[in-house]
Amino acid sequence: MTVIENIWRKAILTDKATIQDVISNLDKVAIRIVLVVDDSGKLQGTISDGDVRRGLLRGLDLKSSVGSVVHRNPLVVPPEVSKDTVRQLMISNKIQQIPVINEKNNVVGLHLWDEITRTPVRSNLLVIMAGGKGTRLRPYTENCPKPMLQVAGKPMLEHIIERAKLEGFSHFVLAINYLGHIIEDHFGNGERFHVRIDYLREQAPLGTAGALGLLDPNPELAFLVTNGDVLTDIHYGELLDFHSHHNAAATMAVRVHEWQHPYGVVKTDGIDIIGFEEKPVHRSHINAGVYVLEPEALGFLERNVHCDMPTLFERLKEINKRTAAYPIHEPWLDVGKQEDLIRAISEKEKNK
Repeated sequence: MTVIENIWRKAILTDKATIQDVISNLDKVAIRIVLVVDDSGKLQGTISDGDVRRGLLRGLDLKSSVGSVVHRNPLVVPPEVSKDTVRQLMISNKIQQIPVINEKNNVVGLHLWDEITRTPVRSNLLVIMAGGKGTRLRPYTENCPKPMLQVAGKPMLEHIIERAKLEGFSHFVLAINYLGHIIEDHFGNGERFHVRIDYLREQAPLGTAGALGLLDPNPELAFLVTNGDVLTDIHYGELLDFHSHHNAAATMAVRVHEWQHPYGVVKTDGIDIIGFEEKPVHRSHINAGVYVLEPEALGFLERNVHCDMPTLFERLKEINKRTAAYPIHEPWLDVGKQEDLIRAISEKEKNK
């Protein structure tokens, strides 16, 4: 969430203020909105320069109370609403400011259009697991590592890096093994893509987490990890913000998977029928192959020892470290089989 931590506090006036106070505040703070609160800090409404102009045209004067021009039911959001949702709300409602309030209706922040649309600089590392053999994709992967398979004219790895780059990430580490030289030849040090790229060279497959034990030096900040065969429109920055907000040691992006039973289900208690359910739909969360880890998580890995990501999460959970699930609704595809590759190519071509 992009919340202006300092400026919005300066834009707060109490409900005892006057229009003159509003004009002075609008001129001084220069974010084109005033937040009106009561003595307990609860939001009473907002005032824009347009509200002031309309009030003066109605015959109000500078000593009139803010209550005469305040907009009593402004659009507000709670802190957990994503930046993408806020952006869409601003566009659909044609507004450039949205207050952030907590469950008690106290103002805790303010979203501004200029900030919500600005790409932040992310110093966090993004590790891409790109060492798999892709046996289910043969013959395509006989002479090409799976993450280098072409989708819409460029390798899957390139799509991942480009999307993360748009969200402010600039330092990538590629974990390579099978035909890794092809990946290195294409990406080099990242200069051609205006990013920095380093490599973890697995001597043998180490699983979806094991290669992280090769990181040297260890990251100082929370870092992202994604499988190199996952194509998604996930917002990596929002995943990172979610992880930080919930003080997790590890966060896993998860996706709802639905499966409909092909038959009507009979519910029984012993020999007695107690109910029926016609072709029920079962819902569960599946691992989406994108993660955020705190540097401390690396202490639970051994160098050059195989480990999968669910095992690492279990190790953290066993010592009461918080492991969080981040539900994603954005388009997502794990390119593991030939039909997945065909679908990925079709989707990218359709969205060009």
